[in-house]
Amino acid sequence: MGTPVGRWVLFTTVLGSGMAMLDSTVVNVALPRIGRDLDADMAVLQWTVNAYMLTLAGLILLGGALGDRYGRRKVFVLGVCWFAAGSLLCGIAPNAGVLIAARALQGIGGALLTPGSLALIQASFHPDDRARAVGVWSGLGGVGAAVGPFLGGWLVDGPGWRWVFLLNMPLAALCVPVALRHVPESRDARVHAGRFDVLGALLGALSLALLTYALIAAPEQGASPVVIGAALAGVLLGMAFVRLERRLADPMLPPEIFASRQFTAVNLVTVCVYAAFAGFFFLAALQLQVVAGYSALGAGAALLPTTVLMLLLSARSGALGERIGPRVPLTVGPLLCAGGMLLMLRVGEGASYVRDVLPAVVVLGLGMVTLVAPLTATVLGAVDAGRAGLASGINNAAARAAGLIAVAALPLLTGMGPSAYRSATEFGATFRRAMPVCAGVLVAGSVLAFLTVRRPPVAACHPECRVACGVSGPPLERDRGV
Repeated sequence: MGTPVGRWVLFTTVLGSGMAMLDSTVVNVALPRIGRDLDADMAVLQWTVNAYMLTLAGLILLGGALGDRYGRRKVFVLGVCWFAAGSLLCGIAPNAGVLIAARALQGIGGALLTPGSLALIQASFHPDDRARAVGVWSGLGGVGAAVGPFLGGWLVDGPGWRWVFLLNMPLAALCVPVALRHVPESRDARVHAGRFDVLGALLGALSLALLTYALIAAPEQGASPVVIGAALAGVLLGMAFVRLERRLADPMLPPEIFASRQFTAVNLVTVCVYAAFAGFFFLAALQLQVVAGYSALGAGAALLPTTVLMLLLSARSGALGERIGPRVPLTVGPLLCAGGMLLMLRVGEGASYVRDVLPAVVVLGLGMVTLVAPLTATVLGAVDAGRAGLASGINNAAARAAGLIAVAALPLLTGMGPSAYRSATEFGATFRRAMPVCAGVLVAGSVLAFLTVRRPPVAACHPECRVACGVSGPPLERDRGV
């Protein structure tokens, strides 16, 4: 952590992944303005968010595998460049169709850079420093996600919503040369041959796409043959994906990685947590503007306390999780987040920021601080360093797929119509139904963590390593493997 190379690795990976995380939330606060400028209904706004998450979730495993084989730095840089190109297309999109297609292209870039950033940290840092490094990465990356609504609001009220996307261009221009000059290359030495599981990636992405379409189209079309057919086709393709992964010699999603109960459990907790987060941030930015009457900047600024808390406390949270184990943070964190979302029920027409909004976002921010860094560190700690890219990809795919389904399903579950965001009364009613659903999913994640997550055992040094290090005496529990 204290070396120049370590600082450069952290700077580069935080900048690259933070760019993707920032974009995933900065768009939310711009949605009402995008809808008005492009004359879009609620379904278009959902697709503006979900087109990005769809390609990201569907291809992120392939991105992790590419990095493990061809070099994590190389694939990371390619992802940053691709993401910047997609951002440029979003910024100049003349209509909703082009914007949605450009968002899908952005997701491909995110699928290349996101797993590579975390895998570079896992492969570059000494085991004793990884938890702190992941904590810093999670905290600053979380700041990128949390600052998104504030920055997006400033841009929307100022130069316009297109600058929400164009902002990524200078960030990418800074990230790429720093990565090429200062970040060491790494790859999985065991990965040399075998075909990439392109068919698996396509099946997974198509399954998610069809299920998402069915959920988004259902409020307007009802149980029409098209909606039912898309849902059934999505389920069948999902089953085909699982069967294919079990039969392939080099699958995109190796079933044996789930032999680790810890890895499986934490990914299930991830699904619950990030489904709730995605639903909350999608709806909260709209609630503050449509119902509470905030400007885009005001709505973004309202969520700023989560940024401050993540910036100040995430690194310490990662170190605390390393010291006490992941079970307590992964149990308490979701409960705090659920409490914050329930407090948002007080936000309605004429809401006071200090009395109604601030307590909710502070409690939510404390929950995120408690949860995010230990969650990430536990996922990576459940597998060996050589599979860091795959583990990161699986965890990110789980998070993005959960968010994708949540954004698609919440309007359906709460009875939100195509033009709900244009009516304060209608949108406020659906928001009040949505927050308890998000909180319930978080409580389920907390219970799951309490029942399934355990502290991983600490490996003692091999006797020969202890001799080489000049350490005598019996193995001690605090010793780390070399």
